[in-house]
Amino acid sequence: MYAVIKTGGKQYRVAAGDKLRVETLNAAEGDSIELDSVLLVGQGEEVKIGTPVVENATVSAKVVTHGRGDKVDIVKFRRRKHHRKQMGHRQNYTLLEITGINAG
Repeated sequence: MYAVIKTGGKQYRVAAGDKLRVETLNAAEGDSIELDSVLLVGQGEEVKIGTPVVENATVSAKVVTHGRGDKVDIVKFRRRKHHRKQMGHRQNYTLLEITGINAG
């Protein structure tokens, strides 16, 4: 069984046992959470598509850890203008382990 969920403005295809990096969630490490923005649930040939979400469908997950991603370097450069600007960014994330899918 698999599902498509929406969290942090992005959509993810998940199945039980998957580990997934999502935008930072307000939950402590080790907590169990329920994700209720389930857009699609499928098992084999049978697929339920939500309008916009599937009624009573949830995905349960466990928060494994919080962290910060790799550094992304941003360089802005204009030739012959003595202009060079350099910045960096590290995005925060939450690592989830999907424990189960309830199709509703």
